[in-house]
Amino acid sequence: MVPEGMAYAGILGVPPIMGLYTLAPPLLAYAVLGTSRLLVVGPDTATGLISALTVGALAAQGSAQFDALTSTLAVMIGAFFLLFGLLRMGWVAAFIPAPVMRGFIEGLVLVTIIGQVPHLLGIEGASGNFFDKLAAVLRALPQAHAVPALTGLLCLAAMLALRRISRGVPAALIVAVGATAAVALLGGAAAGIEVVGPLPSGLPHLTLPVLDLPTLRGLAPGALAIVLVGYAEALGGAQAAAGGETIDPNAELVAHGPANILSGLFGGFLVVGSLSKTSVAMAAHARSQVANLVAAALCFLTLILLTPLFRGMPHPALAAIVIAAMLHLSKPGYLRDVLARSPGEFAVALVVIAGELALGVLQGIALGVGVALLMLIYRASHPRSAVLGRLPGTEAYRDIRRRPGAETYPGLLIWRPAGEMFFASIGRMDEELRAALAAQIPPARYVLVDAEAIDFIDITASDALLGMVRRLRGAGIGIGFARLRDEVRERMRAGGVEAAVGAENFFERVTDGVTAWERGLRRD
Repeated sequence: MVPEGMAYAGILGVPPIMGLYTLAPPLLAYAVLGTSRLLVVGPDTATGLISALTVGALAAQGSAQFDALTSTLAVMIGAFFLLFGLLRMGWVAAFIPAPVMRGFIEGLVLVTIIGQVPHLLGIEGASGNFFDKLAAVLRALPQAHAVPALTGLLCLAAMLALRRISRGVPAALIVAVGATAAVALLGGAAAGIEVVGPLPSGLPHLTLPVLDLPTLRGLAPGALAIVLVGYAEALGGAQAAAGGETIDPNAELVAHGPANILSGLFGGFLVVGSLSKTSVAMAAHARSQVANLVAAALCFLTLILLTPLFRGMPHPALAAIVIAAMLHLSKPGYLRDVLARSPGEFAVALVVIAGELALGVLQGIALGVGVALLMLIYRASHPRSAVLGRLPGTEAYRDIRRRPGAETYPGLLIWRPAGEMFFASIGRMDEELRAALAAQIPPARYVLVDAEAIDFIDITASDALLGMVRRLRGAGIGIGFARLRDEVRERMRAGGVEAAVGAENFFERVTDGVTAWERGLRRD
């Protein structure tokens, strides 16, 4: 955690010492308040880049104000986590579908790596979007010095090789120590390799957040985005490591509140639960939060006693640690699987990636969530109805498009609407019922609605349904409902639908409705 904390500080644009300040307080807070036995909280790449962009809009990177606002942002994030947890808003994570989250992470991998390449190779970087930074790297490559570039590439190769050998190998620690020792022994600093430099020793001092209103307004959008993304990532990590234990989503929100508030008050930056860090802890045979308490104690000892050992750590090694972590985070195989299963959702993931690369990280995730919400609204307002037929020899009724052998009844339309009946969907349901009636040969004289999938009806839909019933009656077509939920029938009764349909046309089973229709047919 120590070398990664210092490396991730580079993503946020703050001094490495702030990465060390970020480690111990959140570990202690989560150990007391969290519901997962194994989840590890700490610095994170995905949310760290959002933090850098949010604070960068208000202060110049490298300034004391930038560092202070980064800690203030952590306190604000903690306050939002705590507030949402107390309000029991754990459901907010559901608004980031898995393909959107994966697209966000894949785009973030590219954005973060291109931002770290200048540090890895010891060349000049540039600001702007992904393509601006890529163009700057390509222009600067001919001026790269051999020694810094070789140091960075060797560190990256070592990180990847150690990760491949075993998850339990502390690759970041080995590379950090090895690179620091090599630079010191071979005089790499004299050859142009940038090093961390002196770090203050001792415990951090209390850092009060910046509380003026314009600053807080500027930080709030980024803080909310970090809470949304960070919570989804943390909850996924906790559930992946659960192993049968119960994870309380609202308690997880509450636990992340003090973790971030304490980190910010002690001069650190934001933290979230991390699946990658949790995986490392599990590979080291952690079994409970006691492991994280031990880690917190060792981080305290590092701050008090060991910071002089890190002054010679080369920046290319820190960049290599970040790039290796991002490559480990990338899962292109998942996107291939999404393409095979749902091209539409794959397109949404691509929209998120393209948005991040061309517009920026915040804009990319906002675009992805917006597209996902539009898809949700579209699906809710365009339910798929079905014409049903009876499977031979059974009382089961299935969609005749998927079960061509299902038997239908001349003059009877068994129709199943899907989803809730509400203001946005009832028009579509009316259109699909008209189309189903128009396709019936011979024409249907009775419509039996299998209403099992309807669990809600609002006033707009109830009024429209009453109009549909009257229109069918006027055309000489009867209508009945089977398997209708009690609460839905009560709403239909209040809206006059039951009186228009007739109480005798409500059935407990589809079979009962078919039998009643056949009896009426014989009487006629």
